[in-house]
Amino acid sequence: MIRIYLVLLLAVMAIVAFRQFRKASPDQAARILKTVFYTVIALTFIFLGATGHLNWLFALIGVAAAFAVRITPVLIRFAPYIHRFWMEYLYAKQQSTNNQSNSSANPGKGAMTRTEAYEVLGLKSGASEDEIIAAHRKLMQKMHPDRGGSDYLAAKINLAKKILINK
Repeated sequence: MIRIYLVLLLAVMAIVAFRQFRKASPDQAARILKTVFYTVIALTFIFLGATGHLNWLFALIGVAAAFAVRITPVLIRFAPYIHRFWMEYLYAKQQSTNNQSNSSANPGKGAMTRTEAYEVLGLKSGASEDEIIAAHRKLMQKMHPDRGGSDYLAAKINLAKKILINK
């Protein structure tokens, strides 16, 4: 009998909350949803803790900790590469945005400058032709599409070499 009253009470509370939610502004609605979400999560954990069903959570935390310990050295080893790929992605995204916005105003702006070419190859200005070829070869071995690199990066590396060697 008490369960019926509890269900009715919850139904009435849900109806009142829904009416308040409909009247709320978008900022208030977002705040309400966030509060409801955290409240439901907290009540779920309290219920699971009270009934003794949190064992799976502790097991999951243990597995996650073991996975984190094993994956950390790999992430540290590849962090420079991941960072470089991320920076190239952001640069390409920025360039595509700039090209789309400036394409009608300045169609020749997408060309690579000598300074950008030196940056792509990781060289200082005034590097010799042998240094340019060596830097190109080293980068292409890492960034070639056949070895998991992207077509975009390979094209940028080739364009940088072409600009610097053809002068």
